Amino acid sequence: MKVAPAWFVVLFVITAIPAGEPEKVPPISERLKAEVANAPLALRFKGTTADECRAWQKDFTAKLKTLLGPHAPPAKWNTTVVSVKEYDDYRREELLLTAEGHPPLPVYLLLPRPKSDKKRPAILAIHGHGAHGHHPVAGRDDLPGVENAIKNNNYDYGRQLVRQGYVVVVPCLTPFGDRLGKSSGKADLCADTFIRMQLLGKTLMAENLRDCLWSVELLARHPEVDAERIGCVGLSLGGRMTMLTAALEPRIKACVISGALNVMQERISRPYGCGAQIIPGLLQYGDVPEIASLIAPRACLWEVGSKDKLIDPLWADEILLRQRRAYQALDAAGKLSVDRFDGGHVWHGKAAMVLLAKVLRPR
Repeated sequence: MKVAPAWFVVLFVITAIPAGEPEKVPPISERLKAEVANAPLALRFKGTTADECRAWQKDFTAKLKTLLGPHAPPAKWNTTVVSVKEYDDYRREELLLTAEGHPPLPVYLLLPRPKSDKKRPAILAIHGHGAHGHHPVAGRDDLPGVENAIKNNNYDYGRQLVRQGYVVVVPCLTPFGDRLGKSSGKADLCADTFIRMQLLGKTLMAENLRDCLWSVELLARHPEVDAERIGCVGLSLGGRMTMLTAALEPRIKACVISGALNVMQERISRPYGCGAQIIPGLLQYGDVPEIASLIAPRACLWEVGSKDKLIDPLWADEILLRQRRAYQALDAAGKLSVDRFDGGHVWHGKAAMVLLAKVLRPR
């Protein structure tokens, strides 16, 4: 083996920079913005036929589940009744579901009264951001601060739905409400929880998906519920989770997604911290339109407030364009609809009640 002589010197070529302004180093925000704008979205649906769409749905579902990581609910669990409240037209049960290897899940179960001899349709009602968690959706205006939350966002849609004859389950997501605990200063709890879970090999969105699927299973096994007639609704983060749950749970026959007609490609084009909505690696393969397209050919309604500042009209149109492609391929264009109303980031419920009644036929 030849050895380089001691006098061997490595020469570096130095390129002279012309006089004038030095080349600027782009800040990370600019670099990320450019990368997000050019995200691959490699598994977008480009077909036109039903067979092509079904094959694509199978492939994208598999990829999505891989990105999410573990999210299966427990096969069996114990139910503790925390409290019960009887009203003239419904019964409210506050429950705690526990299973080995899973964190306890607080839920409300709302049951129409008087009790019927026939099984009823059911709804999974998912809350959005906020310190009160699932309490407003269940109509707990007796708790401090909840009455204002309900008033500001028309937020008691779980209570509204039980009064329409549906059995309703309202889970508490992480890190909100009863699962919040004491806040650690001014930290963004969604981002903080997401980062900590990532180090444990978990994603926050998958954890919440598991609890939504667990809630669906609770409904499906309930003696008063017709498991063939289950729907799902939610506002804001609840809308995002409604989309994801309906996409991956075929027993959901109809869904209403409120205040969430936006894409992650747009959301993270600027500083963003909601770890509760992040699926690592998603933009390599698709975005919100692709997840929503997995709902096809089942009934899907988007609620969009004209004053909702969280929804960009151009991106909203892009979502619908891409999602309609799947619905059209499956000859189900009429099952995808939009309720555009005069209002802000709130639950509207008008077209939603009509759609749910049409698909789930409450009795």
